Amino acid sequence: MTNAARQDVPEARRPVALVTGVGRSVSIGAAVAVRLARSGWDIAFTYWTPYDDRMPWGAEAGAAEATAQALAEHGARTAAVEADLAEPSAAERVFDEVERRLGGVTALVMCHCESVDSGLLDTTVESFDRHFAVNARAPWLLIREYGRRFRGTPGTGRVISLTSDHTVGNLPYGASKGALDRITLAAAHELAHLGVTANVVNPGPVDTGWMDDTVREQVLRGTPLGRMGTPRDTAHLVDFLCSPQGQWINGQLLKSNGGLGS
Repeated sequence: MTNAARQDVPEARRPVALVTGVGRSVSIGAAVAVRLARSGWDIAFTYWTPYDDRMPWGAEAGAAEATAQALAEHGARTAAVEADLAEPSAAERVFDEVERRLGGVTALVMCHCESVDSGLLDTTVESFDRHFAVNARAPWLLIREYGRRFRGTPGTGRVISLTSDHTVGNLPYGASKGALDRITLAAAHELAHLGVTANVVNPGPVDTGWMDDTVREQVLRGTPLGRMGTPRDTAHLVDFLCSPQGQWINGQLLKSNGGLGS
């Protein structure tokens, strides 16, 4: 929803977006949350510090508080919920908390992931199962919870998932993201009676701290526009999909990658 469309709407009537995977201020999830707050949404977001703790970049101290402050500067009410989405009960608990603090959710934007590099020969069963629990089962449970609770005006509801097509050397991540795609696209049909749209966005490689110089060089060589993708690039597309103007886009897997590989 554009700033122009929302400028005369009282704060109490701002719709609520739930954005998952907002663990660090440099993340795509954080950029999405800020962009939506600027466009007139109240924002609930989830994060899970133990995930960042075990990744090479480490956890960002005070990230949730800093993100909440950035959102509040755009007039948004906020609710930060720490949740391990690998737990089957997490989706219900998150929605309970968000509804208690902000009200019903109009847009569900899933930016969270489990991502540990490994291939066909060295992926462990434990890692494979956790990838599918976080990247496929959790989105299904979140979408299911959303569909059960949605009471918004038909045509306003949104479900958006961030995906990836990377598989080589990243097998459990890529495979579980493929499952995520199918789950989300099913929602475009199965939630149609609610007037909810569901789309998948593939942002391509966005450097949020995980790239080395070799990867950056490869991405730059393969991108016609000659630059790296940024979290804000993805956020702009998500913002459009959540706007009234984006209501006709439904059941799509959209690439926002500057033409990488084309």
